[in-house]
Amino acid sequence: MDKSIRKISAENTEVLQKFLGAFDENVNLLMQELGVIIRVDGVKVVISGAEDKVNAAASAVENLLELAVKGEEIDKGRVSYCAELAKEGKAKDITLLSSGTVAITFRGKPIKCKTVGQRKYVDSIKKNGVVFGIGPAGTGKTYLAVCLAVQAYKQKQADKIVLTRPAVEAGEKLGFLPGDLQTKVDPYLRPLYDALEEMLGAETYLKLMERGTIEVAPLAYMRGRTLSNAFIILDEAQNTTREQMKMFLTRLGDGSKMVVTGDVTQIDLPDGKHSGLEHAVRVLDGVEGISAVYLTDKDVVRNPLVMSIVRAYEKDSSRRNNEEIRTE
Repeated sequence: MDKSIRKISAENTEVLQKFLGAFDENVNLLMQELGVIIRVDGVKVVISGAEDKVNAAASAVENLLELAVKGEEIDKGRVSYCAELAKEGKAKDITLLSSGTVAITFRGKPIKCKTVGQRKYVDSIKKNGVVFGIGPAGTGKTYLAVCLAVQAYKQKQADKIVLTRPAVEAGEKLGFLPGDLQTKVDPYLRPLYDALEEMLGAETYLKLMERGTIEVAPLAYMRGRTLSNAFIILDEAQNTTREQMKMFLTRLGDGSKMVVTGDVTQIDLPDGKHSGLEHAVRVLDGVEGISAVYLTDKDVVRNPLVMSIVRAYEKDSSRRNNEEIRTE
């Protein structure tokens, strides 16, 4: 294949250094991910290699430099993600991530979307009354929903935050756990507590809990209620039954917003029980004001190994499904 060379100019040395990263770690990662050679000549980034790979790398470099000009952080996670987009001819999408801060934590840290999928998820929550966020572990489904709930409360768009989960995990039953009901359900709700504490600080979080402004409870506690002027999050929704999901969705009152998150590859319901999340997304498809956003392994923002684990399990699941089809 013909060799190709592209030269891309950075705006200034400061922008170039931000793009290069400490000890050129960003450039080294791009070369590894995209199979090209990259060197620096003054304020120019020179890319050489096979034409198709150079084109992909040039697109990645141009858009990462654009982010750097806008003052965005260029870290290894963002570089790796941009390389993935470039392979699909979608490197330009990386610039969508510079469109604002989702929230500010108690310690002043800005929370921003790290993937295009996350950006679409956040925008959908802001636009719709009910949003289903579906995707694998590590994609920020619950964390971003909690961030937006806290923002809504701070901006007086919601009077109350309600967080709930079905108390079903890996076949365990609450009755066999020690302690009273609150002690039994706390482990199931711990991820929600952690996100709230990070956003509000432990002291404010506890005060709002005591006042009832923040309510964290098992899904069973939602029955018979109408939740008005509230931001409501149902987490681990893949473990709801159809009946539970219908019960939950019909709690929506005036001025409220619901976010339902789950991973349909990790359903822990007993045999014979169908996931209420899968059913609801299918039944409510096309209803105005209700949206479903699907996050993928590309949206995983935890340790890079999590993305590899998710992909390995997806590959195994696909293989087993194909084997079942062949044996029928």
